[in-house]
Amino acid sequence: MIDDCLAIVMAGGESQRMGCDKATLLIGEQTLLQHAIGNMQKVFSQVTISVRQPRAGISLPQVCDAYADAGPLAGLCAGLERAVQTNTPWVFAVATDMPFVKPALVEYLAQQRQGYQAVVPVVQGHPQPLAAFYASGCLDQVQGMLRGNGKRSLRAAIERLNVRYIDESELMESDGDLHSFIDLDTLQDLARHGI
Repeated sequence: MIDDCLAIVMAGGESQRMGCDKATLLIGEQTLLQHAIGNMQKVFSQVTISVRQPRAGISLPQVCDAYADAGPLAGLCAGLERAVQTNTPWVFAVATDMPFVKPALVEYLAQQRQGYQAVVPVVQGHPQPLAAFYASGCLDQVQGMLRGNGKRSLRAAIERLNVRYIDESELMESDGDLHSFIDLDTLQDLARHGI
């Protein structure tokens, strides 16, 4: 178990490309949100759900976005605020629509945190900020971005942080087929993965 970190399952998106609330879609007998929560509970002693508005039927703690229309960056900020309040040094942010994140991969990423503000996987040349670790000490920088007039995105945020990027060759040591990074954004994605 990783005890110095709060896992934040990001469940505040509008799911515009899916056309319905992704968090409630079923894979087998569980929703995407339940899959994401279950995966995180295998690795972390603390799991919290990041939402725009409170969700009914969830027994875990929830944090609500304090910044309107700021997308995942607002969710990360809410998670970092909770981490600071609870004296937890790290947050692991994971998207609800990434239901196959492997515990071994998360544990490998956790081992790379020393000396960095964030640990971010890179798959096919693209950073994966919603399967990444963030130090709670970067809260001020994230809040500054949300209060400012510049870009309000996770990618813009990681460009400002001291990041340990983990490329595919390293990631494949703990997730050979990189299934952790399957991202279910559309109905076509569901069909492509037989869901």
